[in-house]
Amino acid sequence: MLLCFGAAWPFSIYKSLRYKEVRGKSLPFLIIVLFGYIAGILHKILYNYDAVVYLYMLNGLMVTVDIILYMKYRQP
Repeated sequence: MLLCFGAAWPFSIYKSLRYKEVRGKSLPFLIIVLFGYIAGILHKILYNYDAVVYLYMLNGLMVTVDIILYMKYRQP
């Protein structure tokens, strides 16, 4: 799930960078997903540390970049 869901973020980031618009994206959705990744990271660190924590971190980083691009290209 982390690999497949994580594979979508580079495409989303690329689309935002190329077309300089964020139509169809939802800031609340991005924030909820980011909180989900943060919860996954905390769970892995506190209860079951393994290499999967790095997938959570990578995906969380990509969502953060997508949020930054959303803020940059949103229409006022």
